[in-house]
Amino acid sequence: MTKNLPIRYKLLLYYTILFTVSLSLGSIFTYILVRNTITTNIESELEQTTQAILNMVKTAADVSIKNHLRAIAEKNEEIAQYYYDQYQDGKISEDNAKQLTANLFLNQTIGKSGYTYCLDSSGVVVIHPEEELLNTSVAQHEFVQRQIQVHEGYLEYQWKNPKENQLRPKAMYMTYFEPWDWIISVTSYRKEFKDVVNVNDFKDSILKFRFGKTGYSFVIDSAGTTIIHPKLEGVNVLNDDQFSNQTLEAMMKEEKGKYIYPWKNPDEPRERQKLVIFNHIPEYDWMVASSSYLDEFYRPLMTIRSFILLIAAITIVLIIALTFKISASITKPLKKLTNHFDQIGRKNFSMRMEWDSKDEIGQLASYFNDFMEQLEQYSNDLNEEIKQRRKTEIALRMSQERYQSVMEATPDPIVLYNMKGEVIFFNPAFTRVFGWRLEECIGRKMDYFVPDENWPETRSMIKRIRSGETLSFVESCRLNNRGEIVPVTISGATYKGPQGNLVGSVIILRDITKTKRLRKQIMDISENERQKFGQCLHDDLSPHMIGVQGLCTVLETNLTEESSNHAQLAAKITVLVSNAIKKIRALSRGLCPVHLVSHGLFSALEDLAARTEDTAGIRVLFKGNGTFHFSDNIVATHLYFIAQEAVTNAIKHSNADEIIIELSGDQGKMQLSISDNGNGFEKNESLPGIGLQIMEYRVRISGATMRIITKKEHGTIIRVLLNTVQNG
Repeated sequence: MTKNLPIRYKLLLYYTILFTVSLSLGSIFTYILVRNTITTNIESELEQTTQAILNMVKTAADVSIKNHLRAIAEKNEEIAQYYYDQYQDGKISEDNAKQLTANLFLNQTIGKSGYTYCLDSSGVVVIHPEEELLNTSVAQHEFVQRQIQVHEGYLEYQWKNPKENQLRPKAMYMTYFEPWDWIISVTSYRKEFKDVVNVNDFKDSILKFRFGKTGYSFVIDSAGTTIIHPKLEGVNVLNDDQFSNQTLEAMMKEEKGKYIYPWKNPDEPRERQKLVIFNHIPEYDWMVASSSYLDEFYRPLMTIRSFILLIAAITIVLIIALTFKISASITKPLKKLTNHFDQIGRKNFSMRMEWDSKDEIGQLASYFNDFMEQLEQYSNDLNEEIKQRRKTEIALRMSQERYQSVMEATPDPIVLYNMKGEVIFFNPAFTRVFGWRLEECIGRKMDYFVPDENWPETRSMIKRIRSGETLSFVESCRLNNRGEIVPVTISGATYKGPQGNLVGSVIILRDITKTKRLRKQIMDISENERQKFGQCLHDDLSPHMIGVQGLCTVLETNLTEESSNHAQLAAKITVLVSNAIKKIRALSRGLCPVHLVSHGLFSALEDLAARTEDTAGIRVLFKGNGTFHFSDNIVATHLYFIAQEAVTNAIKHSNADEIIIELSGDQGKMQLSISDNGNGFEKNESLPGIGLQIMEYRVRISGATMRIITKKEHGTIIRVLLNTVQNG
């Protein structure tokens, strides 16, 4: 609402609101505090005055009652002394004197129900209006014990007659007539002495009390008749129509408390609110009250209110003048500063602001000048930076175009992942090889891209890349969008963001389907040639050498019969030819071990175990059956050489004393296992020797999978699983 107002009017508005709220709160607090203080003081004064009047009336009543009872008691003592003197003079007997005295005592009337009775010093009733109490002890009563103790004086106590329901206050005055040991007691209920009390004893004292200008105290009885009042004494206000009797009736009912009520004195034109503090004197059924008009003792509040209004008016005038003065000291430099900013908007950065003061405006001018100097420098630097940035943007655009051209022209699939493994980009070659489009893969993990059997090696590659290693042409397999397995080599590395932290990885996948096919063809040709060579050695050279051996044997026999010196030489030739035949057989078996054995891989592995045990001098066991049939003899040859290489490595490196070769299978699957009880090695150790690499190569060529289980000091197990075996 105020955002568009000028500063001077905002200041005026805010100062006025602040002053008004502060003054209002202060005035309310002051008013409440003063009002509460005045109310507390006037109520305290009225209450103290009422209590003083109550005590005054009670004291005056007590004095009147005491004097009245004392006069009767002393008169009775004189009567007893008179008849005792008659008895002493011999005019009457002592019993007659006591009887005459008792008759006079019992015929006395004290109030409505008061009477005279006598006790002896032991508490036995001597004279009493109730005959059944005569000659009985009443010493169990507390007031009787007091009588026995003091014999003379004034006494107040509570008493309930046999036919009454509650205790009532009673007064007694007693004298002691020693000749007869009589405690003469004159007693009556205090309430019955109302007419005895002389109001004039305390009337003037009560009427002297004044509260404010016209406040006063008064005494009124339960019938509504004013006993003491400055203007209405003797008037029954309950029966007078010009007075409202509701408040008085409530006061009579509650007997003690305070009320605020409207009241109009006979000589006043209108009613005014009045505060009254009242209390009850039950003995006389009187109400003692002190009252004052509220407008009289709240009059200081009116003075305070007028003073506050005057201060408020003066302050507002000062606020207006001060606001315009302060606002001018602010708005003038602000207008000048606004004009300078207008010049800045027109790219004039040479503007400066001159100001002599060191206040906030002077500081603002200083900051503005510093800002302008920096802005001018920034403007110059920015123009230079813009020129450099334009050159950089051109170079970056060219670099991006080259990058895009390289990515699109690269024949190998390239994938960019973030550190969560989600695709952020891949090139067109990826779509061409695997079939997936970028828009359906971006922002997602391509778990379905990896065959189940390749997940262990894939997790290892992910771990290596995240640790900062670089992958180079690691062979594996992936799936295209038709679910077909695509053999690939994987190369990859991580890349960093502007802050130097790892933000993702780059993976290059090369389709090696044709390479593997060519490699397999070369391997197959090599195996076929080797088998042909082995077969030639076995089928051609070996029989030829056997024939030579036979001729040598015949030659040796003939020379021996002729006793020729050359017979021994012929024998050596026969031995050499025999050794050559053995070597040819071993060589042919090594070149074509399965082909040369009529029972295939089973017999070849069994023969391998037996030969190794003979040559190595350790226990080599073979477990398996001969029900496997290979449609491709090359696969069987690869498996044989894998087993041979594994056994050779175990003999060379493990220090084992037992090797087990096991061939098993079920439902089109075959497992070849070679285990030893040697040293083993830690999993984090690099695998030594080229033999293991050749084994892995033969596994891939055969379409099998290999798993190595090893642990330090617990031996090694090599398992090869093949899915293309048929039982036969």
